[in-house]
Amino acid sequence: MATRTLSLLPHLFLLALLICISLTQGLNPKCDISDQGSTLQVFHVSSPCSPFRPSEPLSWEESVLQMQAKDQARLQYFSSLVAGRKSFVPIASGRQIIQSPTYIVRAKIGTPAQTFLLAMDTSNDAAWLPCTGCLGCSSSFFASDKSTSFKTLGCQAPQCKQVPRPTCSASACSFNLTYGASSIAANLSQDNITLADDSIPYYTFGCIQKTTGSSVPPQGLLGLGRGPLSLLSQTNNLYKSTFSYCLPSFKSPNFSGSLRLGTVGQPIRIKYTPLLKNPRRSSLYYVKLVAIRVGRKVVDIPPSALAFNPTTGAGTVIDSGTVFTRLVEPAYVAVRNEFRRRVKNANVISLGGFDTCYSGPIVAPTITFMFPGLNMSLAADNLLIHSTAGSISCLAMAAAPDNVNSVLNVIANMQQQNHRVLFDIPNSRLGVSRERCT
Repeated sequence: MATRTLSLLPHLFLLALLICISLTQGLNPKCDISDQGSTLQVFHVSSPCSPFRPSEPLSWEESVLQMQAKDQARLQYFSSLVAGRKSFVPIASGRQIIQSPTYIVRAKIGTPAQTFLLAMDTSNDAAWLPCTGCLGCSSSFFASDKSTSFKTLGCQAPQCKQVPRPTCSASACSFNLTYGASSIAANLSQDNITLADDSIPYYTFGCIQKTTGSSVPPQGLLGLGRGPLSLLSQTNNLYKSTFSYCLPSFKSPNFSGSLRLGTVGQPIRIKYTPLLKNPRRSSLYYVKLVAIRVGRKVVDIPPSALAFNPTTGAGTVIDSGTVFTRLVEPAYVAVRNEFRRRVKNANVISLGGFDTCYSGPIVAPTITFMFPGLNMSLAADNLLIHSTAGSISCLAMAAAPDNVNSVLNVIANMQQQNHRVLFDIPNSRLGVSRERCT
């Protein structure tokens, strides 16, 4: 295996190009197109339209390790949620959010408006921004002192009861967030926010004052969960707790998908599956995964690996921030083994966090996630991560780590690319349809 790995070293850099170089070469994206109505453009953080794109290409090893670390931290975060340990921590922050595949949208905040690129996150409730004077934050700040509509909320505000461990200092409702090796101190604040053509007054968010540790957020976050401080809860009269997104492929020439807020313009011909609720963490979007098909074969998975259990938090969530789908080990092994059998290529290798890679062209079988009411079929673009030259292909899934308190199956953003995913909260249903997102 060591000899085989060494022989593949010239190709490792090529694999990194998928995530880095190919995102920045030979492209002419229209970055200045305005958001319209209630629809926002969605950009990959590494797109030419993003100031967070890598300035230099990363090696394949570093790319994989960073993506693995980000996904691992996110799964640990999910575990803390379903275990009942309350936390409004940021999911993807600091260096990880810059260098891992993540999606961002434009928002205008304050009076006069200041433009920010916020990470959209379906598994987080709160919104937060690094504010002027923040210790340890990056160079991108919200200048709250220059906004005439900005307001710091005091401890008497009802929203103060909705943040973790609030404290009162200088008439401000302050609270702390923790994530990985970082801690974040913020003041609960309000200001006007504009999303596309929609103006939302008195929007409540965390104004970050101090960060310590290695996971420092360089930009703001827009929480699309179901908690009391999420965008959906704060704009229920406007958007009716309904939104959809279409995430562009990593390889799309414009790197622009869309986030569509509200009921207007949502697809009519779309199939739905029920959304499930975990009372211990109602903001996570659980769905009932009943089976997985590889090619035409429904693989043999123990029912316990897919079962929804609101007491333990086990089950399946759909998430915009995890990069690669993670399945409970018995489910992943069954899918992986059938995938390998159908590829019919004995030369299986492991690279980074991927254990099913091939040093040559392959024909990948379709993998279908089966839910009550709909099947989500994944073509090769949703299944394989390639070197730019196409000489190495890896199955872009992995087993969920076994060191979390409550293991989840997570349907991740690479598998959602070029699908319209519709969250209809009033009717407790999730819709999925194939769509070219760019």
